[in-house]
Amino acid sequence: MTTSAPQPAVKVLRGGVIETTHVAHIAVVDAQGRLLYAFGDPHRMTLVRSAAKPAQALAVVETGALARFGFDDADLALMCASHSSEDRHIERTRAMLAKVSASESDLRCGGHAPLSDAVYKAWIKRDFTPGAVCSNCSGKHAGMLAGARSIGAALADYHLPSHPLQQHVKRVVAEVCDLPETGVEWGIDGCNLPTPAFPLDRLARLFVKLADAQDQASRPGSVVTDSRSQALAHIYRAMTSYPELVAGEGRFCTALMSAFDGALVGKLGAAGSYAIGVRSSAATAAHTGGPALGIAVKIEDGDLTALHATVVEVLRQLRIGTTEQIAQLSKFDAPRIVNTMGVETGYVAPQFTLERFDHLPGK
Repeated sequence: MTTSAPQPAVKVLRGGVIETTHVAHIAVVDAQGRLLYAFGDPHRMTLVRSAAKPAQALAVVETGALARFGFDDADLALMCASHSSEDRHIERTRAMLAKVSASESDLRCGGHAPLSDAVYKAWIKRDFTPGAVCSNCSGKHAGMLAGARSIGAALADYHLPSHPLQQHVKRVVAEVCDLPETGVEWGIDGCNLPTPAFPLDRLARLFVKLADAQDQASRPGSVVTDSRSQALAHIYRAMTSYPELVAGEGRFCTALMSAFDGALVGKLGAAGSYAIGVRSSAATAAHTGGPALGIAVKIEDGDLTALHATVVEVLRQLRIGTTEQIAQLSKFDAPRIVNTMGVETGYVAPQFTLERFDHLPGK
């Protein structure tokens, strides 16, 4: 692709000495899925993990489950979440289960330590043992139970690849990424549901579709009749309207979407994946002539600090966002490293430059 050997995208320095380096792959596409910018291998086969949740939520939406069980936009946002297990996340999961006439025992995800340090400290003080509703993926699982009920399938084994709901999810994921079903590979995620792998640029394509659908839906006088575009726009609005449910206090997804106030949607995937859909604006016009942009990033070693710094640097290089908006991400943007005494010992430094392609279509 653009390089014959992996090139470090991020360096971590201590005392001016390079301590660690992190290889990244980046793909930026337009609304037609054409590759505009890249670094590393933009077609890397990637287990995108929770960055695929909007596509999995799309499959649930298309079962008719939201209307049937009275799920609102906040519920839909939680279906797309990797949340921090805050009280508001757990309470909403319980409420979603009640709407489906299901219980915590029906969930096939397990409890785990929360992603939030503050929540973890509170649990320790209470000697709290987390159950399935505390899983950071509990909203997705509650949505899957609703989807299973909506298609008349059993709740039991809803998580298995052979279950009718998961067969439906596999079809929808492939379709929305513009791939044949054989073009998507599947593993088992940390939360016990199937998780897809596909070329990195297809993750960017998924997210540009979210942003483009919302652009279509919000255009004055426009009536979107395509049901899939309606569903994608609905997911975009839910995630950007409730960023605190998609992640949580102090988390990157929440900070990013809050800073951009509906102008973009972003989602983390475990092991160093991230995706963003940017709505049409003067900033995107410089790259696409007007329409939306999709961005996907994969850090080879899964390092979150490197991932966050890379994502912010991509936005900076593409000139997406104002100085004030980028400043709201300073906690994640090339952060300074301090030791246990608060002494600054090093810093994180992105080192890459995006390569532009004018006429190279996505694979």
